Amino acid sequence: MVRRGVRIVVLALLLVPAAAAAQQVTLPQLDGAVRFAVIGDSGTGSDRQYELAEKLVAAHAQFPFTFVLMMGDNIYGSDKAKDFQKKFETPYKPLLDASVPFYATLGNHDDPNQRFYKLFNMDGRRYYTFTKGDVQFFVMDSTYMDRAQLTWLDQQLSASRARWKIAYGHHPLYSSGARHGSEVDLRELVEPLFIKYGVDVVFAGHEHFYERVKPQKGIYYFTSGAAGKLRENNIRRGPLTAAGFDDDMSFMLVEITDDKFYFQVISRAGKTVDSGELDRPPDPEKPKEAETTAATP
Repeated sequence: MVRRGVRIVVLALLLVPAAAAAQQVTLPQLDGAVRFAVIGDSGTGSDRQYELAEKLVAAHAQFPFTFVLMMGDNIYGSDKAKDFQKKFETPYKPLLDASVPFYATLGNHDDPNQRFYKLFNMDGRRYYTFTKGDVQFFVMDSTYMDRAQLTWLDQQLSASRARWKIAYGHHPLYSSGARHGSEVDLRELVEPLFIKYGVDVVFAGHEHFYERVKPQKGIYYFTSGAAGKLRENNIRRGPLTAAGFDDDMSFMLVEITDDKFYFQVISRAGKTVDSGELDRPPDPEKPKEAETTAATP
């Protein structure tokens, strides 16, 4: 029997030809594009997590994304050193060995001390921002959305001059999931800031499936929470759902260039379950300056 860690390392050394043959990345790979992957609710250490991780490694061989976004619930249950190894370092070892950084947000099952774990690139912060090319990411702690974080979010969005603004946190503002559904209270707090400052895309996890929501108030919303757990047949398709997949686990690949957002969602079986090309939403209109009337002498 080949151990998981050995199997994955061998796949990386051989550029995973067998796994790559089972799936095809169709993103355009344009010059100067920002390329990344999105995983959520990954940290179980289960066989299925490892199997999906193999597909992620195979995708990287075809589509060399330069970083990975983690949507929270990064380490379920015990989080001792051996758990970080089993639930994160081993399944994603080929990517870590290739110096692909992971940028995590905290989920409701995560110990907040995860923010000090070096490989999650949080630098001890519950919420933070970083920029890749023309894209600025705003990483929220959606479990504890306090006044200080809202003030920070307002200030950071206001100061941003990025062409693309992408926010992500664990809890989805819009969801068709029967188990959880939309986080309306959170939405009432942060959505006005997203609209005011022109956030283009929002990612979340929490729901253990994939869903692409129809644009809401000019913003694209995605849920990618099935990298370690799956809640089968949980999407209640209705007016929110543009596309959804709750039959198996999955991850997202994204490419952004100029005014285009390309995405592809791949399942544990290596099948593409959603893909597309989206235009960057228009920037919000700047408020008109109040007209002044000269006083009549």
